[in-house]
Amino acid sequence: MKKRFVEEGLEAALGGRQGCHPSHVRKADGAFEARLVALSCGTPPEGHAQWSLRLLADRAVALGHIDAVSHETVRRVLKKTVSSRGSVSDG
Repeated sequence: MKKRFVEEGLEAALGGRQGCHPSHVRKADGAFEARLVALSCGTPPEGHAQWSLRLLADRAVALGHIDAVSHETVRRVLKKTVSSRGSVSDG
């Protein structure tokens, strides 16, 4: 902000950044999130006792649900759901 004030003046500093594009575009839409949750509820790959975030990210890309996704995005998507992978419910 200080640099913007010095270079562009008071109006530019107070007005914020007008006309700038967002730094990233959200790739994980609702359909992808639903597929990811369904995948995480399924059986993990052979040789693994449970799904890891990296395994889920790799499988989602391999199945063509999304072009590329990080394990951190997978974590955020699954954190939003109320289901818990692996827990048993009575109800």
